[in-house]
Amino acid sequence: MASGPQLGSPAPDFTLPGGVLAGEAFERGEYRLSTARGRALVLAFYPGDNTTVCTKQLCSYSSGMESFEGLDADVWGISPQGVDSHESFARAHGLRMPLLADEGREIARAYGVAAPGIGVRRAVFLVGPDGVLRWKHVALLGATFQSLSTLTDRLSGIKSA
Repeated sequence: MASGPQLGSPAPDFTLPGGVLAGEAFERGEYRLSTARGRALVLAFYPGDNTTVCTKQLCSYSSGMESFEGLDADVWGISPQGVDSHESFARAHGLRMPLLADEGREIARAYGVAAPGIGVRRAVFLVGPDGVLRWKHVALLGATFQSLSTLTDRLSGIKSA
């Protein structure tokens, strides 16, 4: 596994297709990291839509969106499934963050989280408003995930730095 970007370095820029559930509509579009500057960003890489741990993780983050918004932060979920799968996943669980499709796993490779067999390791990267990587956690097994409180604590540290 590649190590990916180092803390204190610019987060690798990317553009991915994705969508976000907005009321009854699933709004599709392209998401570019560089256009997210000015707000902190949580990049949550996860192995797959509608799997047990991924569902728990993203439901936890979605139910805590007010906490992220209160810290001037956005959350983007990234996995290898396509946008149609993401739409179904978001609708089934009422997920309120953009879900991005890294079908070729190019972005997972750039962040050092592509893994043979499972596709993508569960990982979280916190990108500061300046586009610099401030914190990361890459799971070896992926049976657990970083909690909402852990992420909001880390984001609070970014905001006060």
